[in-house]
Amino acid sequence: MVTHNRWTHHLAEEFGHADVTGQVEELVRESGVRDGVAVVALVGSTGAVTTIEYESGALSDLRAALDRIAPVDAHYEHNARWGDGNGFSHVRSALLKTSISIPVVDGRLQLGTWQQIVVINLDNRPRSREVVATVIGEQLSS
Repeated sequence: MVTHNRWTHHLAEEFGHADVTGQVEELVRESGVRDGVAVVALVGSTGAVTTIEYESGALSDLRAALDRIAPVDAHYEHNARWGDGNGFSHVRSALLKTSISIPVVDGRLQLGTWQQIVVINLDNRPRSREVVATVIGEQLSS
């Protein structure tokens, strides 16, 4: 069984974020998959999808780590070539990644108590981000 869905999230620039755990959980329920995998992807090269405890402290810590690893004001060859000032966004996206896979066991996403699926806009302008999720696996028996 394979099922998928798409959602659009309007996110602020540089670290706009949304918790999409509930949307993915609902897709798993609707799919009827008992055992398999859910794949969640954010379409684009200046965004990311990850798991983290969705609370202000953890999110602030993640943003601070990204600021240290790929500072907004550093020199980026991408900016020199294209002049759009979002070289840092591409680097951050490559580090965090644009998709994740989460096991589905007994019809439930295998996430920890404080672990949520989060999409992040890393671009230097607000963006509407398309999120695509696919659930693949064996269906629950009737």
